[in-house]
Amino acid sequence: MITVQVRLYATLRRYRPGLGLGEAEAVELAEGTTLGQLIQQLDLPEDEVKVVFVNGISREIDHVLADGDRVGIFPPVGGG
Repeated sequence: MITVQVRLYATLRRYRPGLGLGEAEAVELAEGTTLGQLIQQLDLPEDEVKVVFVNGISREIDHVLADGDRVGIFPPVGGG
């Protein structure tokens, strides 16, 4: 098993109402888990996830996570 620290931003925070602003959630995963599998495990709608950073680097959905990774998940950003 591995543990990653996950932070949800903007509108995605509503899926974890118990977390404080900027607070990370420790999530235990099987070794070999991808970002896509993490998003499914967190019950986040895939169409609401736009950008995912792992340790400060933008990664694709098939990126394999490692123990201790810091994951930031962002929705699409609108505005103008």
